[in-house]
Amino acid sequence: MFKLFKRKENKPVANTVVPKHIAFICDGNRRWAEARGLPPLMGHKAGIANFENLVDWYIARGVTTITFFIFSTENWNRSKEEVDYLMELFYTELKKNKKHALEKNLRYRVVGSRDRLPKRLAKMCDELEESSAENTGGTVVFALNYGGIDEIVDAANAAIAAGKSVTRETFETFMDTGDLLPVDLMVRTSNEIRISNFLLWKLAYAELMFVPEHWPELVKSEKIWQRTLDEFARRNRRFGGGKKANYAGKAKK
Repeated sequence: MFKLFKRKENKPVANTVVPKHIAFICDGNRRWAEARGLPPLMGHKAGIANFENLVDWYIARGVTTITFFIFSTENWNRSKEEVDYLMELFYTELKKNKKHALEKNLRYRVVGSRDRLPKRLAKMCDELEESSAENTGGTVVFALNYGGIDEIVDAANAAIAAGKSVTRETFETFMDTGDLLPVDLMVRTSNEIRISNFLLWKLAYAELMFVPEHWPELVKSEKIWQRTLDEFARRNRRFGGGKKANYAGKAKK
């Protein structure tokens, strides 16, 4: 059973091991706003405040890929008012990210289907990717209208249509996220303990971390950012290998 991250158990550690790919499920925007007596939609606006500083901080510490789950395929079930607000917010943020990509030499990717996105938002996704494609300072990924199951099914159908049998490696070439590194650390905010159809293939061996703070708190807090790296450095990643056991039952000399 997964355990919530408990602050009292954490002691500062040297970050000798840094996740190359860290992925965030950005949860709790509306709850953050409601707890402060604000309209729920204001939580989404607070969730993008300081975003670029968060990216720069992690990149400076050796993280090479950062992914943000910002809108799932199931989020279309929310009210039209909220969906419309989010689509406009995403357009404004991605437009700003074009400048950030240029200034910091960052490659931006937007994964997920663009079929249901407003036309100008879909176009902005294309422009952001195209303008930053050759940048080498790090990769920032937005999962927008994204679902992990859909991605795998679509990749399987693409491989069938191409008439190709696949290996583990070649299957990834049909996936929207195929060019991304496997996720080393996934962080979900707001005390939610599930992965919600997020990057199912890339999360295969990820370390999972669930924190009580809502996303608008994490996005602004360098202290919490450091906690994520400290926690990752504590993890013993064995990838199924385990520790060497004394199967003979004999005491070591």
